[in-house]
Amino acid sequence: QVQLVESGGGLVQTGGSLRLSCAASGRTFGNNGVGWYRQAPGKQREWVATITRAGSTPYADSVKGRFTISRDNAKNTVYLQMSNLKPEDTAVYFCNFVPRIGGIDWGQGTQVTVSS
Repeated sequence: QVQLVESGGGLVQTGGSLRLSCAASGRTFGNNGVGWYRQAPGKQREWVATITRAGSTPYADSVKGRFTISRDNAKNTVYLQMSNLKPEDTAVYFCNFVPRIGGIDWGQGTQVTVSS
C-alpha cells in the first residue's frame, strides 16, 4: 500500500521560511508528477504547485515567487521551499501524485502556521 508522508511544517513568523518534505513509501515519484496542496480551516483544499514528470513547475498565483517545488529522485522525496510566508499561508499542506493515482489516499498533511 502506498503511503504519502508530509513533514517539515511548524510555526513561523510573517516573512519566515519553511521547507516541507513529501515522501512516498511503496511507489517512486520518479516517473510521475507530484503536487502540493493546502487546506485552511473552513476552506476547500487548493492546489499550490506541481512538479511535472518533465520538470516543469507551475505555481498558484498566490505563492508564485515565494515558493519553490523541487524533487530528489534518489531520496524519493519532493520538497516545497516556502519563503516570505504570510498569515494567509496558514494551512495543512498535503502532497499527492499528479495526475492522481487510484487507490492512493491523501496523507495526514503537515501544519504550517504563520503568525502576524
